[in-house]
Amino acid sequence: MLEGVRGGMTRSGTLVIDARDGAARSGVLHTAHGPVRVPGFMPVGTHAAVRACHPDEVRASGADVLLCNAYHLALRPGVDLVERSGGLHRFIGWDGPILTDSGGFQLVSLDGVAGVDDDAATFVSPYDGSRLRITPEDAVRVQARLGADILMCLDQPVAYGADAGAVSAATARTHRWAERSRAVHPGEDRLLFGIVQGGFDPVLRRGSARVIDALGFDGVAIGGLALGEPPPVMEAMAAAALADLPDSVPRYVMGLGTDAELLGMVALGVDLFDCVLPTRLARNGTALTATGRLPLRRTEARDDLAPVEAGCPCPACTRFSRAYLRHLFNAGEILAHRLLSLHNLTHVGRLMEAARRAIAGGSFAAWRAGVVRSLAGSSPGSEQGVGYTSRL
Repeated sequence: MLEGVRGGMTRSGTLVIDARDGAARSGVLHTAHGPVRVPGFMPVGTHAAVRACHPDEVRASGADVLLCNAYHLALRPGVDLVERSGGLHRFIGWDGPILTDSGGFQLVSLDGVAGVDDDAATFVSPYDGSRLRITPEDAVRVQARLGADILMCLDQPVAYGADAGAVSAATARTHRWAERSRAVHPGEDRLLFGIVQGGFDPVLRRGSARVIDALGFDGVAIGGLALGEPPPVMEAMAAAALADLPDSVPRYVMGLGTDAELLGMVALGVDLFDCVLPTRLARNGTALTATGRLPLRRTEARDDLAPVEAGCPCPACTRFSRAYLRHLFNAGEILAHRLLSLHNLTHVGRLMEAARRAIAGGSFAAWRAGVVRSLAGSSPGSEQGVGYTSRL
């Protein structure tokens, strides 16, 4: 919830909007562990680490906040150990804000080993087969014990193509769980975000947004998107939810990360994003660039001594060539994953920084159109949308 400034200090939860350009806005969300520039992208550290990357390198890529998954951390290494270590920030060596995902997404991504009833969600551990039952109250308390700055309610998304009855039931359950989560808000400068669901029905989306808004959360996420639906459907569902959300709270669309998707959501007034796409593509040898995706495993890169992208300040581009990175991948060297992950994270960080500058300068629409034209001029399919849905 938007809070004021007292005694000259900006309180946790305050969203300060510095500039607007159409529906797009830029500013700062203040948290207990520092400011988050918006619009902003959150690298995903599911298991309390962005794979192959040191926290200082992630920070240098332009990230202000990390996403960690409370479900996975509750299973391994366990909440008790993290709590004894002084909380997630000390445990992982990250002094900035942390947002924790509650585990609701795993009801879709781990459909074969997860179940749900009105009281709770039940998961089968992918590590040892044990059962973990999580109520909405448990989800909030676990995230608070982990020490997160931004906590997410437990929700129930549905896959694209689910029948109307399943969508309606899951949306209603999400609302009941949101009420229960709000009742155990931990306070202490922690922010609790509600999550809008509604499947792929714009009427249900708008209704869900009104229900979640009425509960008075510190921020609102739009969940259940990037689950295989066409990009225009995804954008339409987000727009439907945003139409009934207040301007005063931070807005977060979960689980999407292509350049075109991000900028489309920024244009609608969304503030925060997360996705595994930059680091997952990197581990598969694909770089994100201003002209689309660049596959470095291909033969064309074998003798290419140019950097991945001229002018990029990341460790890969300032020191190494495409040919060297291809060699590292072919040799199975972990340095390849690290360098290309840092490049892709830097790419997204620079994209968000450029978006903030364009909004401040009143030129966002024209700038966005230029970015999209550059991507469209690259190889076919290089900027495909949804499909990297898992935050595992």
